[in-house]
Amino acid sequence: MFRDSFTGFPSSAEDAQRAARRPSQTPQTGSAAYRLAYTDTEFLYRPELRPVRLQLEMLKPELLQREAGIEATVVIFGSARLPEASPYYQEARRLAKLITCHCQRDSRCDLTVVTGGGPGIMEAANRGADDAGGKSIGLNIVLPFEQGPNPYVTPELSFQFHYFAIRKMHFLIRARAMVAFPGGFGTLDELFETLTLVQTGKIDPMPIVLVGRKFWRRIVDFEAMAAEGVISPGDLDLFHTVDTADEAWAILAPTLGLSI
Repeated sequence: MFRDSFTGFPSSAEDAQRAARRPSQTPQTGSAAYRLAYTDTEFLYRPELRPVRLQLEMLKPELLQREAGIEATVVIFGSARLPEASPYYQEARRLAKLITCHCQRDSRCDLTVVTGGGPGIMEAANRGADDAGGKSIGLNIVLPFEQGPNPYVTPELSFQFHYFAIRKMHFLIRARAMVAFPGGFGTLDELFETLTLVQTGKIDPMPIVLVGRKFWRRIVDFEAMAAEGVISPGDLDLFHTVDTADEAWAILAPTLGLSI
């Protein structure tokens, strides 16, 4: 039972239980106005309470990850639509297994794999961590079409979000590296936000690896952006492009101060 910090005062949980146990029902106690504010979901859903909901989505995953000892993460993005038969699925699974196995052997390594928690590449990465007997994080989001967490996310590290912005903050709060596999709008959004934050110094530099040379060269012409002057030539050094999990790990490990 949670207790408030002031000795002798009941906790909010205790008061909520007491309120629920009250046997007498009157017009006053049956009124929505009489409910404890923090137990009144209809009140919490009001548009005016958006700042409170944003704060709750920020705090809940933060506190639970802190309690679980999650210190640093490698973020793995990619399409929800790529099946298990895809080579990219297999490389994502292998990379997550490499990271997790290494961190189980090396006491200097405290990295945990984090994904969007859904199917496709996300499932592959969570599955690779599970193959190695390690934990992994899933940051799922409520969407108009059905999407639940994949079965390989560690249950106590499986989170669900309403706000994309808060979810994206949680991807980067503990991130020490980011790996982007082929993906659609969501993957591109997350990749370019990370590149922008590193480019502008809003977050510390980190290794950013794009897996799938052919895909990324077709989808984004970074060299043309530099040639047109909309990014600096030096911005091309913010990321690396590879084809395999082994190539990705060969870049990530030394940059993170780990042996291959």
